[in-house]
Amino acid sequence: MRCGLVGGRRPVVDAGDDAVRRIRETVLDRLRDGGTGLEALGRVCHACVELLPIDGASVSVMTGFTGRESLYATDEVAARIEAVQFSLGEGPCFQAFDTRRPVLAPDLRTVAWPVFAAEIAAEPVGALFGFPLVAGAISIGAMDMYRRAPGWMSAEEVGLALRLVDVVTLVLLGLRHGGVDGAWSDLPLSHVHVHQATGVLIAAFDLPPEQALARLRGYAFATGRLVDDVADDLVSQRIRPEDLGLP
Repeated sequence: MRCGLVGGRRPVVDAGDDAVRRIRETVLDRLRDGGTGLEALGRVCHACVELLPIDGASVSVMTGFTGRESLYATDEVAARIEAVQFSLGEGPCFQAFDTRRPVLAPDLRTVAWPVFAAEIAAEPVGALFGFPLVAGAISIGAMDMYRRAPGWMSAEEVGLALRLVDVVTLVLLGLRHGGVDGAWSDLPLSHVHVHQATGVLIAAFDLPPEQALARLRGYAFATGRLVDDVADDLVSQRIRPEDLGLP
């Protein structure tokens, strides 16, 4: 398999089943020896950057429109992509999770999420690739990969990405069902204040969870902020529920 230059470096050229097998075995061995789930996810994410023509990757678990936690990001740009997607409720990870199919956006200037693309226009992101984390009928979350320059992945590179995504899914399933050391409950809650703020709005106005989160997102978008920051203000009582324009 041939890979082009990305970010001034050349990805590993001959990265096939043997490389993925070694990564999987290393990750699972580390988990069985007491390594954490985040360490395992980080190892696979960085392996993606080494083996594929991408510059960063991130993993999130999802339970639908209101339930999403960002577990790991390789760098600040990947973390920013995660944060903006959650704040807006749109982007490659949401589409990949909803459709259970890879979402390949080789040029952010022509994507189906114009608001999201506008919000990250200042970031060094030219292309995004979202992959669902699924095992049979179970949908766990999504994995995002970005590259600074626009451009496609080749069919071989997409195939390799899918095998690495399978390793992430295996790690999360093992943590969820006790197949490896560690616990699902040990994974971090990245949006804990959003959950708390949603509860505040539900209690104050008797709203369904989807509408409460939509109100948070709408206020965040209208004020040019991330939903996490608005939620923190609401929980800390720096703003009141009534300030969000609710009746």
